[in-house]
Amino acid sequence: MSAPLTGLARRFVFDGIIDEETARNASNEAKRANIPLVAYIVNNGLAKAPQIAQASSLEFGVPLFDLDALNLAVMPEKSIGEKLVRKHQVLPLFKRGNRLFLAVADPTNITAMDEIKFATGLNAEPVLVEQDKLSRAIDAYLETQEQPLGGMDLDGDLEDIDIDTGDNKPEASSDAGEDDAPIVKYVNKMLLDAIKGGSSDVHFEPYEHAYRIRFRTDGILHEVSRPSVKLAAKFSARLKVMAQLDISERRVPQDGRIKMKLSKTKSIDFRVNTLPTLWGEKIVLRILDSSSAKMGIDALGYDPDQKQLYMDALAQPQGMILVTGPTGSGKTVSLYTGINILNTPERNISTAEDPVEINLEGVNQVNVSTRVGLDFSAALKAFLRQDPDVVMVGEIRDLDTASIAVKAAQTGHLVLSTLHTNSAPETLTRLRNMGVPSFNIATSVSLIIAQRLARRLCSECKEELKVPNEVLKEEGFTDEQIATGFTLYHPKGCPKCKGGYRGRVGVYEVVKVTPELQEQIMNDASSLEIARTAQKLGFRNLRQSALRKVIEGMTSLEDANRITKD
Repeated sequence: MSAPLTGLARRFVFDGIIDEETARNASNEAKRANIPLVAYIVNNGLAKAPQIAQASSLEFGVPLFDLDALNLAVMPEKSIGEKLVRKHQVLPLFKRGNRLFLAVADPTNITAMDEIKFATGLNAEPVLVEQDKLSRAIDAYLETQEQPLGGMDLDGDLEDIDIDTGDNKPEASSDAGEDDAPIVKYVNKMLLDAIKGGSSDVHFEPYEHAYRIRFRTDGILHEVSRPSVKLAAKFSARLKVMAQLDISERRVPQDGRIKMKLSKTKSIDFRVNTLPTLWGEKIVLRILDSSSAKMGIDALGYDPDQKQLYMDALAQPQGMILVTGPTGSGKTVSLYTGINILNTPERNISTAEDPVEINLEGVNQVNVSTRVGLDFSAALKAFLRQDPDVVMVGEIRDLDTASIAVKAAQTGHLVLSTLHTNSAPETLTRLRNMGVPSFNIATSVSLIIAQRLARRLCSECKEELKVPNEVLKEEGFTDEQIATGFTLYHPKGCPKCKGGYRGRVGVYEVVKVTPELQEQIMNDASSLEIARTAQKLGFRNLRQSALRKVIEGMTSLEDANRITKD
Protein backbone atom coordinates (compact mmCIF):
# COMPACT_ATOMS: atom_id res chain seq x y z
CA MET A 1 0.00 0.00 0.00
CA SER A 2 1.38 3.41 -1.00
CA ALA A 3 2.11 6.02 1.63
CA PRO A 4 -0.40 8.90 1.75
CA LEU A 5 0.51 12.13 -0.04
CA THR A 6 1.66 15.03 2.09
CA GLY A 7 2.30 18.77 1.79
CA LEU A 8 2.06 20.40 -1.61
CA ALA A 9 1.37 17.20 -3.53
CA ARG A 10 -1.71 16.56 -1.39
CA ARG A 11 -2.89 20.14 -1.87
CA PHE A 12 -2.57 19.89 -5.67
CA VAL A 13 -4.69 16.73 -5.69
CA PHE A 14 -7.25 18.26 -3.30
CA ASP A 15 -7.62 21.32 -5.57
CA GLY A 16 -8.03 19.12 -8.63
CA ILE A 17 -4.90 20.47 -10.32
CA ILE A 18 -3.43 17.00 -10.89
CA ASP A 19 -4.66 13.49 -10.09
CA GLU A 20 -3.23 11.39 -7.26
CA GLU A 21 -1.22 9.04 -9.46
CA THR A 22 0.40 11.93 -11.33
CA ALA A 23 1.19 13.68 -8.03
CA ARG A 24 2.77 10.54 -6.60
CA ASN A 25 4.91 9.93 -9.72
CA ALA A 26 5.93 13.59 -9.83
CA SER A 27 7.00 13.50 -6.16
CA ASN A 28 9.14 10.41 -6.74
CA GLU A 29 10.73 11.76 -9.94
CA ALA A 30 11.44 15.17 -8.37
CA LYS A 31 13.22 13.49 -5.43
CA ARG A 32 15.20 11.28 -7.80
CA ALA A 33 16.27 14.30 -9.90
CA ASN A 34 16.94 16.38 -6.77
CA ILE A 35 14.76 19.27 -7.94
CA PRO A 36 11.76 20.95 -6.25
CA LEU A 37 8.36 19.36 -6.87
CA VAL A 38 6.92 22.64 -8.22
CA ALA A 39 9.73 22.98 -10.78
CA TYR A 40 9.25 19.37 -11.92
CA ILE A 41 5.48 19.76 -12.38
CA VAL A 42 5.72 23.07 -14.31
CA ASN A 43 8.75 22.12 -16.42
CA ASN A 44 7.08 18.88 -17.51
CA GLY A 45 3.78 20.56 -18.35
CA LEU A 46 1.77 18.60 -15.77
CA ALA A 47 -0.01 21.76 -14.60
CA LYS A 48 -0.09 25.50 -15.25
CA ALA A 49 2.28 27.68 -13.21
CA PRO A 50 -0.48 30.11 -12.01
CA GLN A 51 -2.57 27.21 -10.65
CA ILE A 52 0.42 25.79 -8.79
CA ALA A 53 1.30 29.19 -7.32
CA GLN A 54 -2.28 29.84 -6.13
CA ALA A 55 -2.50 26.44 -4.44
CA SER A 56 0.91 26.83 -2.77
CA SER A 57 -0.05 30.27 -1.46
CA LEU A 58 -3.24 28.92 0.13
CA GLU A 59 -1.49 25.87 1.59
CA PHE A 60 1.28 27.76 3.38
CA GLY A 61 -0.21 31.23 3.84
CA VAL A 62 2.64 32.83 1.87
CA PRO A 63 1.81 36.01 -0.14
CA LEU A 64 1.65 35.64 -3.93
CA PHE A 65 3.59 38.19 -6.03
CA ASP A 66 3.44 38.89 -9.79
CA LEU A 67 7.01 39.03 -11.11
CA ASP A 68 5.87 40.81 -14.29
CA ALA A 69 5.51 43.93 -12.14
CA LEU A 70 9.13 43.68 -10.96
CA ASN A 71 11.64 46.43 -11.81
CA LEU A 72 15.12 44.88 -11.92
CA ALA A 73 16.73 48.30 -11.43
CA VAL A 74 15.48 48.61 -7.83
CA MET A 75 16.41 45.11 -6.69
CA PRO A 76 19.16 44.71 -4.06
CA GLU A 77 22.53 44.26 -5.76
CA LYS A 78 25.11 41.66 -4.72
CA SER A 79 22.89 40.42 -1.88
CA ILE A 80 23.21 36.76 -2.96
CA GLY A 81 25.85 35.14 -5.13
CA GLU A 82 24.94 33.60 -8.48
CA LYS A 83 25.70 30.10 -7.19
CA LEU A 84 23.03 30.28 -4.47
CA VAL A 85 20.51 31.90 -6.81
CA ARG A 86 20.96 29.13 -9.38
CA LYS A 87 21.12 26.30 -6.86
CA HIS A 88 17.95 27.16 -4.96
CA GLN A 89 16.04 29.06 -7.71
CA VAL A 90 15.45 32.11 -5.53
CA LEU A 91 15.50 35.80 -6.37
CA PRO A 92 16.18 38.69 -3.94
CA LEU A 93 13.30 41.19 -4.16
CA PHE A 94 14.02 43.82 -1.50
CA LYS A 95 15.46 44.38 1.99
CA ARG A 96 13.66 45.72 5.07
CA GLY A 97 16.05 46.19 7.97
CA ASN A 98 17.62 42.81 8.62
CA ARG A 99 15.06 40.93 6.50
CA LEU A 100 15.69 39.89 2.89
CA PHE A 101 12.55 39.01 0.94
CA LEU A 102 13.08 36.26 -1.62
CA ALA A 103 10.95 35.20 -4.57
CA VAL A 104 10.44 31.41 -4.46
CA ALA A 105 8.22 29.00 -6.34
CA ASP A 106 8.46 26.26 -3.68
CA PRO A 107 7.91 27.50 -0.10
CA THR A 108 8.85 24.08 1.34
CA ASN A 109 12.54 24.62 0.54
CA ILE A 110 13.64 25.41 4.09
CA THR A 111 17.25 24.49 3.27
CA ALA A 112 17.46 27.42 0.86
CA MET A 113 16.27 29.89 3.50
CA ASP A 114 18.83 28.58 6.01
CA GLU A 115 21.76 28.70 3.56
CA ILE A 116 20.92 32.23 2.44
CA LYS A 117 20.52 33.40 6.05
CA PHE A 118 23.97 31.96 6.82
CA ALA A 119 25.54 33.56 3.70
CA THR A 120 24.01 37.03 4.11
CA GLY A 121 23.45 37.39 7.83
CA LEU A 122 19.86 38.41 7.06
CA ASN A 123 16.58 36.70 7.90
CA ALA A 124 15.22 35.21 4.67
CA GLU A 125 11.48 35.73 4.08
CA PRO A 126 9.81 33.81 1.19
CA VAL A 127 7.44 35.49 -1.29
CA LEU A 128 5.62 33.09 -3.59
CA VAL A 129 5.83 33.55 -7.40
CA GLU A 130 5.06 31.51 -10.50
CA GLN A 131 7.78 29.03 -11.49
CA ASP A 132 8.08 29.98 -15.19
CA LYS A 133 8.24 33.71 -14.43
CA LEU A 134 10.85 33.05 -11.74
CA SER A 135 13.17 31.24 -14.16
CA ARG A 136 13.02 34.12 -16.67
CA ALA A 137 13.48 36.78 -13.96
CA ILE A 138 16.54 34.99 -12.54
CA ASP A 139 18.21 35.00 -15.97
CA ALA A 140 17.46 38.71 -16.44
CA TYR A 141 18.62 39.57 -12.90
CA LEU A 142 21.97 37.81 -13.24
CA GLU A 143 22.64 39.50 -16.58
CA THR A 144 22.20 42.99 -15.11
CA GLN A 145 24.12 42.54 -11.86
CA GLU A 146 27.14 44.78 -11.40
CA GLN A 147 29.64 42.02 -10.77
CA PRO A 148 33.20 42.15 -12.13
CA LEU A 149 32.05 40.88 -15.52
CA GLY A 150 28.29 40.98 -15.28
CA GLY A 151 28.00 37.62 -13.49
CA MET A 152 28.26 35.73 -16.79
CA ASP A 153 29.85 32.40 -17.46
CA LEU A 154 32.83 33.13 -19.67
CA ASP A 155 34.05 29.58 -20.12
CA GLY A 156 34.52 28.10 -23.56
CA ASP A 157 36.42 29.20 -26.66
CA LEU A 158 35.26 32.84 -26.72
CA GLU A 159 38.88 33.97 -26.47
CA ASP A 160 39.80 32.15 -29.67
CA ILE A 161 37.42 33.94 -32.05
CA ASP A 162 39.43 35.24 -34.99
CA ILE A 163 39.54 39.04 -35.19
CA ASP A 164 40.74 40.39 -38.54
CA THR A 165 40.92 44.09 -39.42
CA GLY A 166 41.36 43.33 -43.10
CA ASP A 167 44.66 45.18 -43.44
CA ASN A 168 48.30 44.79 -42.49
CA LYS A 169 48.51 47.41 -39.78
CA PRO A 170 50.82 46.47 -36.90
CA GLU A 171 49.28 45.33 -33.65
CA ALA A 172 48.64 48.07 -31.12
CA SER A 173 50.65 48.32 -27.95
CA SER A 174 50.25 45.40 -25.59
CA ASP A 175 49.28 47.68 -22.70
CA ALA A 176 45.77 47.67 -24.14
CA GLY A 177 45.03 44.62 -22.07
CA GLU A 178 44.64 42.27 -25.02
CA ASP A 179 46.05 39.42 -22.95
CA ASP A 180 43.51 40.01 -20.20
CA ALA A 181 41.54 36.83 -20.92
CA PRO A 182 38.35 37.68 -18.96
CA ILE A 183 37.99 41.03 -20.77
CA VAL A 184 38.68 39.41 -24.14
CA LYS A 185 36.07 36.71 -23.51
CA TYR A 186 33.54 39.16 -22.16
CA VAL A 187 33.77 41.55 -25.12
CA ASN A 188 33.58 38.63 -27.56
CA LYS A 189 30.51 37.32 -25.73
CA MET A 190 28.79 40.71 -25.91
CA LEU A 191 29.40 40.91 -29.67
CA LEU A 192 28.21 37.33 -30.21
CA ASP A 193 25.08 37.96 -28.13
CA ALA A 194 24.33 41.04 -30.23
CA ILE A 195 24.72 39.05 -33.46
CA LYS A 196 22.54 36.19 -32.20
CA GLY A 197 19.87 38.62 -31.02
CA GLY A 198 19.65 40.34 -34.40
CA SER A 199 20.87 43.68 -33.02
CA SER A 200 22.07 46.49 -35.27
CA ASP A 201 24.27 48.42 -32.80
CA VAL A 202 26.19 47.83 -29.56
CA HIS A 203 26.77 50.73 -27.14
CA PHE A 204 29.55 50.67 -24.50
CA GLU A 205 28.85 53.65 -22.22
CA PRO A 206 30.83 54.96 -19.20
CA TYR A 207 29.27 57.14 -16.50
CA GLU A 208 30.50 58.50 -13.19
CA HIS A 209 29.30 55.61 -11.03
CA ALA A 210 28.18 53.05 -13.58
CA TYR A 211 28.99 51.40 -16.89
CA ARG A 212 26.33 49.99 -19.13
CA ILE A 213 26.13 48.02 -22.36
CA ARG A 214 23.07 48.38 -24.60
CA PHE A 215 21.95 46.65 -27.79
CA ARG A 216 19.72 48.27 -30.40
CA THR A 217 17.30 45.52 -31.40
CA ASP A 218 14.39 46.14 -33.77
CA GLY A 219 15.20 49.85 -33.65
CA ILE A 220 14.92 50.17 -29.84
CA LEU A 221 17.80 50.31 -27.34
CA HIS A 222 17.77 47.70 -24.54
CA GLU A 223 20.17 47.56 -21.60
CA VAL A 224 21.79 44.12 -21.43
CA SER A 225 24.57 44.40 -18.86
CA ARG A 226 26.09 46.61 -16.16
CA PRO A 227 29.70 45.56 -15.55
CA SER A 228 31.84 47.39 -13.02
CA VAL A 229 32.69 50.99 -13.90
CA LYS A 230 36.29 50.18 -12.89
CA LEU A 231 36.60 48.18 -16.11
CA ALA A 232 35.71 51.11 -18.41
CA ALA A 233 39.33 51.73 -19.48
CA LYS A 234 39.90 48.04 -20.18
CA PHE A 235 36.78 47.77 -22.35
CA SER A 236 37.85 50.86 -24.28
CA ALA A 237 41.39 49.56 -24.77
CA ARG A 238 40.25 46.10 -25.88
CA LEU A 239 37.78 47.44 -28.45
CA LYS A 240 40.34 49.90 -29.81
CA VAL A 241 42.92 47.14 -30.18
CA MET A 242 40.36 45.04 -32.08
CA ALA A 243 39.59 48.00 -34.38
CA GLN A 244 43.29 48.93 -34.86
CA LEU A 245 42.77 52.38 -33.31
CA ASP A 246 45.28 54.47 -31.36
CA ILE A 247 44.79 53.41 -27.74
CA SER A 248 46.82 56.36 -26.44
CA GLU A 249 44.49 58.92 -28.08
CA ARG A 250 41.49 59.61 -25.84
CA ARG A 251 40.78 63.26 -26.71
CA VAL A 252 39.29 63.01 -30.21
CA PRO A 253 36.81 60.65 -31.88
CA GLN A 254 38.21 57.75 -33.91
CA ASP A 255 36.73 55.47 -36.56
CA GLY A 256 37.71 51.88 -37.18
CA ARG A 257 36.51 48.49 -38.30
CA ILE A 258 36.45 44.97 -36.89
CA LYS A 259 35.98 41.74 -38.81
CA MET A 260 34.91 38.84 -36.63
CA LYS A 261 35.33 35.45 -38.29
CA LEU A 262 32.77 33.08 -36.80
CA SER A 263 33.69 30.18 -39.08
CA LYS A 264 35.50 29.46 -42.34
CA THR A 265 32.51 30.68 -44.33
CA LYS A 266 30.84 33.20 -42.00
CA SER A 267 32.17 36.56 -40.84
CA ILE A 268 30.60 39.72 -39.44
CA ASP A 269 31.95 43.26 -39.86
CA PHE A 270 31.60 45.98 -37.22
CA ARG A 271 31.96 49.70 -37.87
CA VAL A 272 33.51 51.24 -34.73
CA ASN A 273 33.36 54.83 -33.49
CA THR A 274 34.82 56.19 -30.26
CA LEU A 275 33.62 59.41 -28.64
CA PRO A 276 35.32 61.15 -25.68
CA THR A 277 32.67 61.86 -23.02
CA LEU A 278 32.81 63.35 -19.54
CA TRP A 279 33.57 60.00 -17.87
CA GLY A 280 35.54 58.18 -20.56
CA GLU A 281 35.16 56.97 -24.12
CA LYS A 282 31.78 55.86 -25.35
CA ILE A 283 32.20 53.26 -28.10
CA VAL A 284 29.44 52.30 -30.53
CA LEU A 285 29.71 49.36 -32.91
CA ARG A 286 27.42 49.10 -35.95
CA ILE A 287 26.91 45.46 -36.98
CA LEU A 288 27.32 45.05 -40.74
CA ASP A 289 26.04 41.63 -41.76
CA SER A 290 26.66 41.07 -45.47
CA SER A 291 23.82 38.52 -45.57
CA SER A 292 21.34 41.39 -45.03
CA ALA A 293 22.25 42.74 -48.46
CA LYS A 294 21.54 39.37 -50.05
CA MET A 295 18.11 38.71 -48.56
CA GLY A 296 16.39 39.56 -51.82
CA ILE A 297 13.84 42.25 -52.50
CA ASP A 298 10.92 40.03 -51.41
CA ALA A 299 12.21 40.01 -47.80
CA LEU A 300 12.23 43.82 -47.45
CA GLY A 301 8.48 44.35 -47.16
CA TYR A 302 7.66 46.14 -50.43
CA ASP A 303 4.05 45.85 -51.56
CA PRO A 304 3.79 44.14 -54.99
CA ASP A 305 3.14 47.37 -56.89
CA GLN A 306 6.00 49.15 -55.07
CA LYS A 307 8.37 46.27 -55.79
CA GLN A 308 7.47 46.41 -59.47
CA LEU A 309 8.19 50.15 -59.63
CA TYR A 310 11.64 49.57 -58.08
CA MET A 311 12.42 46.66 -60.43
CA ASP A 312 11.31 48.69 -63.48
CA ALA A 313 13.58 51.58 -62.47
CA LEU A 314 16.54 49.22 -61.96
CA ALA A 315 15.95 47.80 -65.45
CA GLN A 316 16.39 51.24 -67.05
CA PRO A 317 19.80 51.97 -68.64
CA GLN A 318 19.90 55.48 -67.18
CA GLY A 319 18.23 57.73 -64.62
CA MET A 320 18.50 58.36 -60.90
CA ILE A 321 16.98 56.31 -58.06
CA LEU A 322 16.94 58.14 -54.72
CA VAL A 323 16.32 56.44 -51.37
CA THR A 324 15.44 58.78 -48.50
CA GLY A 325 14.78 58.54 -44.80
CA PRO A 326 16.39 59.20 -41.40
CA THR A 327 19.45 57.38 -40.09
CA GLY A 328 18.64 53.75 -39.29
CA SER A 329 15.67 53.48 -41.64
CA GLY A 330 17.20 50.76 -43.83
CA LYS A 331 18.32 52.90 -46.78
CA THR A 332 21.63 51.04 -47.13
CA VAL A 333 19.94 47.64 -47.33
CA SER A 334 17.54 48.92 -50.00
CA LEU A 335 20.44 50.28 -52.05
CA TYR A 336 22.56 47.14 -51.66
CA THR A 337 19.58 44.98 -52.63
CA GLY A 338 19.26 46.97 -55.85
CA ILE A 339 23.02 46.76 -56.50
CA ASN A 340 22.89 42.98 -55.99
CA ILE A 341 20.12 42.69 -58.59
CA LEU A 342 22.25 44.71 -61.04
CA ASN A 343 25.51 42.92 -60.19
CA THR A 344 26.18 40.84 -63.31
CA PRO A 345 29.40 40.29 -65.32
CA GLU A 346 28.02 42.52 -68.09
CA ARG A 347 27.90 45.64 -65.89
CA ASN A 348 30.61 47.87 -64.47
CA ILE A 349 29.37 49.02 -61.04
CA SER A 350 31.20 51.54 -58.85
CA THR A 351 30.17 52.86 -55.42
CA ALA A 352 31.41 55.75 -53.28
CA GLU A 353 30.56 55.26 -49.60
CA ASP A 354 31.38 56.83 -46.26
CA PRO A 355 32.40 54.26 -45.16
CA VAL A 356 31.91 51.05 -47.17
CA GLU A 357 29.56 49.06 -44.94
CA ILE A 358 29.21 45.73 -46.73
CA ASN A 359 31.72 44.20 -49.13
CA LEU A 360 30.16 43.03 -52.39
CA GLU A 361 32.03 40.75 -54.76
CA GLY A 362 32.08 42.15 -58.29
CA VAL A 363 31.41 45.77 -57.24
CA ASN A 364 34.14 48.44 -57.21
CA GLN A 365 33.68 50.06 -53.79
CA VAL A 366 35.49 53.25 -52.75
CA ASN A 367 35.84 54.64 -49.24
CA VAL A 368 35.58 58.42 -49.43
CA SER A 369 38.06 60.35 -47.28
CA THR A 370 37.78 64.13 -47.05
CA ARG A 371 41.12 64.18 -45.23
CA VAL A 372 42.94 63.32 -48.45
CA GLY A 373 40.54 65.17 -50.76
CA LEU A 374 38.56 62.12 -51.89
CA ASP A 375 34.99 63.26 -51.29
CA PHE A 376 31.81 62.10 -53.05
CA SER A 377 32.16 64.59 -55.91
CA ALA A 378 35.81 63.64 -56.53
CA ALA A 379 34.95 59.95 -56.55
CA LEU A 380 32.04 60.56 -58.94
CA LYS A 381 34.26 62.48 -61.36
CA ALA A 382 36.70 59.57 -61.36
CA PHE A 383 33.90 57.03 -61.87
CA LEU A 384 32.75 58.81 -65.04
CA ARG A 385 36.20 58.23 -66.55
CA GLN A 386 36.04 54.53 -65.69
CA ASP A 387 33.41 53.49 -68.26
CA PRO A 388 30.64 52.87 -65.67
CA ASP A 389 27.19 51.38 -66.21
CA VAL A 390 25.91 51.81 -62.64
CA VAL A 391 27.09 54.32 -60.04
CA MET A 392 26.10 54.42 -56.37
CA VAL A 393 26.78 57.51 -54.25
CA GLY A 394 26.44 56.96 -50.52
CA GLU A 395 24.81 60.35 -49.97
CA ILE A 396 24.17 63.53 -51.91
CA ARG A 397 25.28 66.24 -49.47
CA ASP A 398 26.07 69.29 -51.61
CA LEU A 399 25.47 70.94 -54.96
CA ASP A 400 28.73 69.72 -56.49
CA THR A 401 27.88 66.05 -55.82
CA ALA A 402 24.25 66.54 -56.88
CA SER A 403 25.27 68.23 -60.16
CA ILE A 404 27.69 65.45 -61.14
CA ALA A 405 25.14 62.76 -60.19
CA VAL A 406 22.47 64.47 -62.32
CA LYS A 407 24.89 64.78 -65.24
CA ALA A 408 25.75 61.07 -64.95
CA ALA A 409 22.05 60.12 -64.92
CA GLN A 410 21.47 62.25 -68.06
CA THR A 411 24.40 60.77 -70.00
CA GLY A 412 23.51 57.08 -70.05
CA HIS A 413 24.31 55.92 -66.50
CA LEU A 414 22.09 54.51 -63.78
CA VAL A 415 22.73 56.38 -60.52
CA LEU A 416 21.60 55.26 -57.05
CA SER A 417 21.96 57.49 -54.01
CA THR A 418 20.42 58.61 -50.70
CA LEU A 419 19.18 61.88 -49.25
CA HIS A 420 18.10 62.78 -45.73
CA THR A 421 14.51 63.92 -46.24
CA ASN A 422 11.22 62.83 -44.69
CA SER A 423 9.20 62.00 -47.80
CA ALA A 424 9.47 61.52 -51.56
CA PRO A 425 8.04 64.95 -52.53
CA GLU A 426 10.40 66.71 -50.12
CA THR A 427 13.33 65.04 -51.90
CA LEU A 428 12.56 66.91 -55.10
CA THR A 429 12.33 70.29 -53.36
CA ARG A 430 15.52 69.51 -51.40
CA LEU A 431 17.46 69.05 -54.65
CA ARG A 432 16.04 72.34 -55.91
CA ASN A 433 17.04 74.08 -52.68
CA MET A 434 20.58 72.74 -53.12
CA GLY A 435 20.73 74.64 -56.39
CA VAL A 436 20.04 71.93 -58.96
CA PRO A 437 17.99 73.45 -61.83
CA SER A 438 14.38 72.23 -62.01
CA PHE A 439 14.86 71.03 -65.62
CA ASN A 440 17.75 68.79 -64.58
CA ILE A 441 15.75 67.32 -61.68
CA ALA A 442 12.74 66.58 -63.90
CA THR A 443 14.82 64.87 -66.60
CA SER A 444 17.19 62.86 -64.38
CA VAL A 445 15.26 61.57 -61.34
CA SER A 446 13.24 58.48 -62.26
CA LEU A 447 12.20 57.00 -58.88
CA ILE A 448 12.13 58.08 -55.23
CA ILE A 449 11.78 55.68 -52.30
CA ALA A 450 11.09 57.12 -48.84
CA GLN A 451 11.21 54.50 -46.10
CA ARG A 452 10.96 53.67 -42.43
CA LEU A 453 11.34 50.45 -40.42
CA ALA A 454 8.40 49.23 -38.31
CA ARG A 455 8.74 46.59 -35.64
CA ARG A 456 7.19 43.28 -36.65
CA LEU A 457 4.68 41.82 -34.18
CA CYS A 458 5.66 38.51 -32.58
CA SER A 459 3.49 35.80 -34.15
CA GLU A 460 3.59 33.77 -30.91
CA CYS A 461 2.01 36.30 -28.55
CA LYS A 462 0.30 39.13 -30.45
CA GLU A 463 -3.21 39.81 -29.16
CA GLU A 464 -6.34 41.06 -30.87
CA LEU A 465 -7.26 44.68 -30.17
CA LYS A 466 -10.77 46.13 -30.43
CA VAL A 467 -10.86 49.73 -31.68
CA PRO A 468 -14.05 51.74 -32.45
CA ASN A 469 -14.62 52.65 -36.10
CA GLU A 470 -14.56 56.37 -35.24
CA VAL A 471 -11.01 56.00 -33.89
CA LEU A 472 -9.95 54.00 -36.96
CA LYS A 473 -11.20 56.80 -39.20
CA GLU A 474 -9.30 59.39 -37.16
CA GLU A 475 -6.14 57.30 -37.54
CA GLY A 476 -6.41 57.42 -41.32
CA PHE A 477 -8.10 54.17 -42.33
CA THR A 478 -10.44 54.61 -45.31
CA ASP A 479 -14.18 53.93 -45.20
CA GLU A 480 -13.62 51.05 -47.61
CA GLN A 481 -10.98 49.46 -45.36
CA ILE A 482 -13.22 49.83 -42.30
CA ALA A 483 -16.25 48.42 -44.15
CA THR A 484 -14.26 45.42 -45.43
CA GLY A 485 -13.19 44.63 -41.87
CA PHE A 486 -9.82 43.63 -40.46
CA THR A 487 -8.26 42.58 -37.18
CA LEU A 488 -5.94 44.89 -35.26
CA TYR A 489 -3.25 43.37 -33.04
CA HIS A 490 -1.13 44.78 -30.27
CA PRO A 491 2.06 43.48 -28.58
CA LYS A 492 1.95 41.38 -25.43
CA GLY A 493 5.46 39.98 -24.88
CA CYS A 494 6.76 36.46 -24.40
CA PRO A 495 10.13 34.68 -23.89
CA LYS A 496 10.64 34.51 -27.66
CA CYS A 497 10.47 38.26 -28.35
CA LYS A 498 11.35 41.73 -27.08
CA GLY A 499 8.23 43.38 -25.69
CA GLY A 500 5.91 41.77 -28.21
CA TYR A 501 8.00 42.46 -31.30
CA ARG A 502 10.46 40.28 -33.21
CA GLY A 503 12.24 41.62 -36.29
CA ARG A 504 11.37 44.58 -38.51
CA VAL A 505 9.55 45.22 -41.75
CA GLY A 506 10.01 48.07 -44.22
CA VAL A 507 7.35 50.73 -44.79
CA TYR A 508 7.73 52.51 -48.12
CA GLU A 509 6.57 55.45 -50.18
CA VAL A 510 7.59 54.66 -53.76
CA VAL A 511 6.98 57.47 -56.28
CA LYS A 512 7.77 57.22 -59.99
CA VAL A 513 8.48 60.59 -61.61
CA THR A 514 5.73 60.64 -64.25
CA PRO A 515 5.13 63.33 -66.93
CA GLU A 516 2.58 64.97 -64.59
CA LEU A 517 5.17 65.21 -61.79
CA GLN A 518 7.85 66.37 -64.24
CA GLU A 519 5.57 69.26 -65.23
CA GLN A 520 5.09 70.25 -61.61
CA ILE A 521 8.83 70.09 -60.95
CA MET A 522 9.45 72.33 -63.98
CA ASN A 523 6.89 74.79 -62.56
CA ASP A 524 8.71 74.83 -59.18
CA ALA A 525 5.72 73.36 -57.35
CA SER A 526 5.98 72.97 -53.56
CA SER A 527 6.37 69.58 -51.88
CA LEU A 528 2.71 69.75 -50.76
CA GLU A 529 1.53 70.25 -54.35
CA ILE A 530 3.74 67.40 -55.56
CA ALA A 531 2.41 65.19 -52.74
CA ARG A 532 -1.21 65.88 -53.77
CA THR A 533 -0.43 64.99 -57.39
CA ALA A 534 1.36 61.80 -56.30
CA GLN A 535 -1.76 60.81 -54.30
CA LYS A 536 -3.99 61.38 -57.33
CA LEU A 537 -1.66 59.17 -59.39
CA GLY A 538 -2.10 56.36 -56.84
CA PHE A 539 1.26 56.48 -55.06
CA ARG A 540 0.75 55.70 -51.34
CA ASN A 541 2.51 57.88 -48.81
CA LEU A 542 4.32 56.49 -45.77
CA ARG A 543 1.28 56.76 -43.50
CA GLN A 544 -0.95 54.85 -45.90
CA SER A 545 1.70 52.14 -46.36
CA ALA A 546 2.14 51.81 -42.59
CA LEU A 547 -1.64 51.38 -42.10
CA ARG A 548 -1.59 48.61 -44.73
CA LYS A 549 1.02 46.79 -42.64
CA VAL A 550 -1.30 47.20 -39.63
CA ILE A 551 -4.23 45.72 -41.59
CA GLU A 552 -2.04 42.79 -42.65
CA GLY A 553 -1.19 42.10 -38.98
CA MET A 554 2.53 42.71 -39.48
CA THR A 555 2.82 45.59 -37.03
CA SER A 556 0.73 47.41 -34.43
CA LEU A 557 -1.10 50.71 -34.80
CA GLU A 558 1.07 51.97 -31.95
CA ASP A 559 4.27 51.31 -33.90
CA ALA A 560 2.80 52.68 -37.12
CA ASN A 561 2.12 55.91 -35.21
CA ARG A 562 5.67 55.89 -33.85
CA ILE A 563 7.26 55.95 -37.30
CA THR A 564 4.76 57.91 -39.44
CA LYS A 565 2.31 60.03 -37.44
CA ASP A 566 3.04 63.77 -37.45
